[in-house]
Amino acid sequence: MNQNITIPFIEGDGIGPEIWAVTKQIIDKAVAVSYEGKNKIEWVEILAGMNAIEKTGLPLPDETIAEIKKHKIAIKGPLTTPVGEGFKSINVQLRQILDLYACVRPMGYIKGVKSELKHPEKINMTVFRENTEDLYGGIEFKMNSKEVHEILDIVKNSNSKGYVHFPDTTAIALKIVSKQASERLIRSAINYAIAHKLPSVTIVHKGNILKFTEGGFRNWGYALAKEEFPDQTYTWDTKDSVDTSNRILIQDRIADAFFQDIILNPQKHAVVASTNLNGDYISDAIAGCIGGIGISPGANINYKTGMAIFEATHGSAPDIAGKDIANPLSLIFSGVMMLHHIGWTAAANLIDAAAKQLILKGKVTGDLSITKAALSCSEFGKALIEEMTSANKINALSDLKDMAN
Repeated sequence: MNQNITIPFIEGDGIGPEIWAVTKQIIDKAVAVSYEGKNKIEWVEILAGMNAIEKTGLPLPDETIAEIKKHKIAIKGPLTTPVGEGFKSINVQLRQILDLYACVRPMGYIKGVKSELKHPEKINMTVFRENTEDLYGGIEFKMNSKEVHEILDIVKNSNSKGYVHFPDTTAIALKIVSKQASERLIRSAINYAIAHKLPSVTIVHKGNILKFTEGGFRNWGYALAKEEFPDQTYTWDTKDSVDTSNRILIQDRIADAFFQDIILNPQKHAVVASTNLNGDYISDAIAGCIGGIGISPGANINYKTGMAIFEATHGSAPDIAGKDIANPLSLIFSGVMMLHHIGWTAAANLIDAAAKQLILKGKVTGDLSITKAALSCSEFGKALIEEMTSANKINALSDLKDMAN
């Protein structure tokens, strides 16, 4: 390929600098080995979170947004969000400002990881979570505020059948679900299923209770599949009238029933499309079933503009920051997603294969280890680089390059 690419990065808060240092070394080594020095990533640090506040006084400087817009790609460690009071979630701000409408999290069981499930190997799902609306719009009002009283008056004088039992002590948040945002998210999920030859897309919702928002998400999804993908999809209602052998099943589940399916019938779901809040819960629930969010990657993508941010899906874990014991795999696997996104498949496959081989050998950090011989964060990074550059792995590179080409 003989390419150089500039990628901005945000170290993150808490354990962020530790896991980023390891991830950067691994990505750089994989790129150097896979492309024999012909490809290179030029890393540019951008600021967000506590580090940004210390240096600029702002949690998310305008310069950070400008750099991401310029390069259309970034990778970031975890960022701290104050609970109750303080600044708005930087993760949410990045998604909304850059219109990164799809939170994409591919999650499948990795052999060698301890799980509490009897058959975690049945789980292999990619979650598409709508990323810009729902309660994450951050539109809420304090108890006894003018806005709350005005909204309560509207509810009282409307035809709504809802109930507000304690109006004098009520705070209100607005749930925003639009047809446009729902359609573009579900369209992306269907396109992903087509591209990866996956059998189904499940629309997860709470439409039995919220008819117009969650129910709208469901109904708009079915209508979109019928209108835009008539020859590539089918539903349970149409399965007897079409040849389903090369089509994708579009189905839906009420959110609480889907949580049961994660445990009891995970094999029935390949791609999952959900509203923002449900998607947040679902993503972490699936991750917990296959070993935790410490190994789960994530990306925030706008498929129309091509802009994307890849990120660790866990928190900043300040209680273990600086102890060199954090698990860097969530960020490493997110880096694998990033390499696939830019088309550097050989490097992505090399990291993925080597990391899974280490897990199988039990060479992991303490959160994954079933013995006392756990590796530190930096030791895991060194072990992964050694695994990537071993004789056997280098001999396999020709196959990886063929896949990339």
